[in-house]
Amino acid sequence: MVMTVYIGADHAGLALKNSLKEHLEMKGFVVDDLGAHELDNDDDYPKYATAVAQAVRGHVGSFGILSCGNAEGIAMAANKFQGIRAGIGYSIEAAKTMRNDDDANVLALPGRVAIADDPLEIADAFLATPFSQAERHKRRLRQVAELET
Repeated sequence: MVMTVYIGADHAGLALKNSLKEHLEMKGFVVDDLGAHELDNDDDYPKYATAVAQAVRGHVGSFGILSCGNAEGIAMAANKFQGIRAGIGYSIEAAKTMRNDDDANVLALPGRVAIADDPLEIADAFLATPFSQAERHKRRLRQVAELET
């Protein structure tokens, strides 16, 4: 089964989003690009966080990747949606642990701030790492879900 990855970015993450789209399609993923599609400084990140979060929530087992200048704002906006667990991929190790431990379903990458590893490799690690299913992690995720109600 081919996995769909929903991607979105504001103007500050546009170049990275476009690189990610090409990279992921070459690896065989179906990529649904929810914008921005052109450079426009009025493209505010909450719009793209909303589009990706709603798409991920509507498709069980799918993933999202978002980008803005520092990845903070777009991750915060995505996390406003019930069932979304967005984390910032500042390294390959962070991407692996957010999937393994926290069952993250949205990866946020900075488009303008330098990070430890190549963002394409971070995305690969995120998408390749399964959730561990460890009871302690499931317990914590239940506690997080309670905070959403």
